[in-house]
Amino acid sequence: MRHDDNTTRRAVLMGVGAGSLATVLAACGGDTQNASAEQPADSASSAPSAPAAGGALAATADIPVGGGKVFADQKVVVTQPTEGEFKAFDATCTHQGCPVDAVQDGMIICPCHRSTFAIADGSVTGGPATKPLEEVQIKVEGDQITLA
Repeated sequence: MRHDDNTTRRAVLMGVGAGSLATVLAACGGDTQNASAEQPADSASSAPSAPAAGGALAATADIPVGGGKVFADQKVVVTQPTEGEFKAFDATCTHQGCPVDAVQDGMIICPCHRSTFAIADGSVTGGPATKPLEEVQIKVEGDQITLA
């Protein structure tokens, strides 16, 4: 009868292990779902849309040197890596499509999984993203920044 007791214990332990594994996998999968749920309603589409050409974004004085600003409605982030040099990038993270939401310490930051990108060229400075942000063409005329 001892053999049956061991079999029963083994079955119970295997069941507990499988249940724990299922919980861990569900938690990992849930992160992806939460990331999608955290996106604003206007960016729920999985296909990034390009900002409309010619749209005024900001005055040059609105973009700090060594920093930048996210324009959520236009889905673009504008940066000023060095004084007088302005760059723009698609504000959709290349990891899982979440919108980036901040520019801080010379980096563009995605809130979903904390990927970071360089303000000078959109290159990845911290994962899990592995691809750079796509550059967006802008025009700087006088003190105004517009989409090209």
